[in-house]
This record gives sequence, structure tokens and C-alpha cells, in this order.
Amino acid sequence: MASRFEHPAGGYKKIFETCEELAEPLPATVTGRIPSFLKGSLLRLGPGLFEIGDEPFYHLFDGQALMHKFDFKNGQVTYHRKFIKTDAYVRAITEKRVVITEFGTFAYPDPCKNIFSRFFSYFKGVEVTDNCLVNVYPIGEDFYAVTETNFITKVNTDTLETLKKVDMCNYVNINGVTAHPHIERDGTVYNIGNCMGKGATLAYNIVKIPPTQKDKSDPIEKSKVVVQFPSAERFKPSYVHSFGMSDNYFVFVETPVKINLLKFLSAWSIRGSNYMDCFESNEAQGTLFHIARKYPGEYINDKFKGAPIGMFHHINTYEDQGFIVVDLCAWKGIEFVYNYLWLANLRANWDEVKKAAMMAPQPEVRRYVIPLDIHKEEQGKNLVSLPYTTATAVMHADGMIWLEPEVLFSGPRQAFEFPQINYKRFGGKNYSYAYGLGLNHFIPDRICKLNVKTKETWVWQEPDSYPSEPLFVQTPDGVDEDDGVLLTIVVAPGSQRPGYLLILNAKDLSEIARAEVECSMPVTFHGMYKP
Repeated sequence: MASRFEHPAGGYKKIFETCEELAEPLPATVTGRIPSFLKGSLLRLGPGLFEIGDEPFYHLFDGQALMHKFDFKNGQVTYHRKFIKTDAYVRAITEKRVVITEFGTFAYPDPCKNIFSRFFSYFKGVEVTDNCLVNVYPIGEDFYAVTETNFITKVNTDTLETLKKVDMCNYVNINGVTAHPHIERDGTVYNIGNCMGKGATLAYNIVKIPPTQKDKSDPIEKSKVVVQFPSAERFKPSYVHSFGMSDNYFVFVETPVKINLLKFLSAWSIRGSNYMDCFESNEAQGTLFHIARKYPGEYINDKFKGAPIGMFHHINTYEDQGFIVVDLCAWKGIEFVYNYLWLANLRANWDEVKKAAMMAPQPEVRRYVIPLDIHKEEQGKNLVSLPYTTATAVMHADGMIWLEPEVLFSGPRQAFEFPQINYKRFGGKNYSYAYGLGLNHFIPDRICKLNVKTKETWVWQEPDSYPSEPLFVQTPDGVDEDDGVLLTIVVAPGSQRPGYLLILNAKDLSEIARAEVECSMPVTFHGMYKP
């Protein structure tokens, strides 16, 4: 599953370049045949504006949110894109400068204000960004573009118009929510974020948002916290990007990458500081695995621990014979991977890109197995009795249970990331296939498929082509788990039509069709297929 190509020409730099939004949709040139069951839209989010005037954004997660849409209609495809009119975007465009501090870019105080008004604005606290460049998902009948703060932005997925900014703090005790909710078949949404717990300690809340309401009221108004996970450190919550959910359990992986809240609160007012400055690593903690029951929401106070990893994306989580199987994309060690995602690093020449990745944490697809029934076991022996895995769980004298993973895929500086599965049918269930974006020294250059049971792999790759996260769409009458297609956006900078939607057969990653457009596209992170 490793990359077959090098990128000495540096074509990948193109995916980190500013582009314009479109006035109306562009027709795409189709090669092959678009499957007839594709009738809706592919929606994707990512950064599209990488500087304002002469002020650059510095980090991959700072560029202003751009929403992309490919529409399928009678075998034809059109492409559209618009910037989301967030406060961060509108004010930046109006004032021709960075107004709101982003993940890795500090917004300097307004040069037009005098020293007194600047001094007083420090006491109003920080303006948190609403730059929703990470994902889009449904809540009830509505769609929201999101990042990881308390602000989510309601969008019209047909016209790509921005509708309204919603502050989740108005509804639940939460400092922010992730861009990776779990959505049940009835439309119930679960998400996680850190919060203030009892006695001024930090904690993590799982929030539940109900599906569409009979009385047509907004489901967000009925959001509630269903369970709380404790924080290992009082003032330093771990960075949380996603969580696991099976039929009956939540799984929260508390990594050693911490947000130093005191630094966070003081840094803003004192000097030019951003979110990235507030991360640190706890060398001693290792990785803590927490579980909670879903019904009723209740934390299970068993201590599961493993070697330190960074982790952004869970792949899938399911229960089997008294165990919870947790598949995830790990980065080994305590260092924060985002340290390697500064735009200056990603836009460097290929040799420099490779050199930087040599120092970075190493990626690995891992399976951890958490035993549910442990009160009666003696220490020192492996509690995992599932026949098909080499993952282990061993109780130590102090009652802590040490988890060792099974490695499902590992290649030096070759990550299987941005994982997707047949979520509709196999989310939270025993499954076989994961699809992912292959990162080659952090540069996305292939689409991968992994059989998590046999470790067999498949790859789609073309030279100087830079794909995005593959989304799985099931064939309507599909029987097998992998009866369906993968949708990905590919940027091929050298071509006459430098951006295209690629449709692959999920069985073997063979090409079914592509729809090419006469404009380039920047990187996208996550998105959804809307039937």
C-alpha cells in the first residue's frame, strides 16, 4: 500500500494555492460511464483562501473555508464551489487583513485602534474562529459546515449559500465539538468535546442531538449531554479529533497531546499567539482508552492504557463476544503531527518534504481490543480471547489493563489516513474493508483499500495526481460490503483539465469514470455524499 511515485516536480504545491469561487456551476467532461444510481451531490470542504492581501495564513487548517460540490444528473456532472461567508471570512475580506486568529495564524489587533481601545478589547476575551473548513454533515433536515470550535455554520447544500452561524455553547456545556460526529440510521447525531466538569476540572462530554422533530423545531435546541469522560490532567485536556461508537458503547482515546488551557487563556492577551502555541505533550501519560455505555449513558471506570500515540481518525468500532474492537489510524509517539502541517513545510521542494517527514511520528493502522468483562480475571495474562486478532490486554497489579495493538498496516512515512467504510451498513458493526487516502511523506498521492481481516491491500495511483479522502457509496441492490463506488477529487496540475472527480469500483479500485473540470482545486479534508 506504499506509494509507487516520487514527486520531484512538486505538483502537490498546487493544492495549497488560493483559488476563486465560481459564479455558477461548470460542466465537467465525463470519461467512462457515471453509475446511474449516483443522483445527488458530493460535498467537500477545505481551505481555499491562503492569504489576505499580503498577510499569509501559516497552517494547513487556517485557510478560509471553501465548499465544493459535484452534482450528478442523468449521467452528467457539474462542479460548483463557494466560500462560506463566515465571520472570519467576511471580516477579513472587508478589512483586507486577518481579523480572527486561526489555528496557526495570529490576528494582529486592528492597527486603526488606539492604545486604549486595544487595551479594553483584551478584556472582552478572544474571538474564536468560525472558519468551518473541515467537514459537512446533516442535523435533522439541515446541513452544517464545521471545524472544531463551538461554532458551526448552517449551509444550503443546493446553492452553497451560507445561512447562519450557530454557537453550540448556547445549548450544551461544551468548549467545542469535533468535525467527526457519529450519525445513527434514524439521524441521531453524537459528538464529543471538552468542557468544564465538576470542581473546575476539565472533562469531555458526549453530546446527543436528536433526529428531525415532528413539530419541525430545530433538533439542536434539544441537544443534551449523555455521558462525561474524566480528564487525566486537571487543566490540560487532550486534543480530541474523533471518537469511536459501537452499538452499545462509546470509546474515547485520550492521547498525550494536550491543550494547555492556562497558556491558551493567557497567551492570547499577552503576545501574538495562536492555537498551535497551546499544544504540549505529556511524556509520562501514555494513551488512555475510556469506554462508556450508551444506554443509559454511563462511564465505565476501568483503566485501559497503551503506549503513546497521536490519533485523529477512528476507522470503526464494534463489539464481539464480550470485547470492543477499536480500529484506528495511529501516529507513534508523543509529538503532535500538526507540527508537520505548516504550509511552508507542505509547499517545500520534494527533498525537503521528505526530510521533514523523516523526523515526524510514524503512521500505523492499528486494532486495539478492549475486554468488557474483567472484574474476575487474574493479572498477568492476556484477557483477549478473540481467535482472529493478536491484540492483547493484560492486567497489571494496580488494576490497570495494558493494551497492545495488532498492526493492520504499517509502511515507513506511508500513511493510510482519512479512513472511510461502508458506514451506512457497517458503522459500529463487525466489518472487513476500510478505504483511505494514502499520504506519502504527508503528501496525498493514492487511494487505498485495506481488508482488516486478511490485511490484503489495493491501491489506485497515477503520477503527479493528488487525490482526497475517498467516500464510499453503496450500490442500491448491493449484497457484499464492498458493492459500491468510491468518490474522490483528484488534482492533476499538469493536465489541461487539472481537477476531476474520480469514481472507482470499491471492489478492486479499478476506474469506472472521471469527470474533469477546467479549473484547479485546492486540498479538501472531509465531506459527504448527499443522495
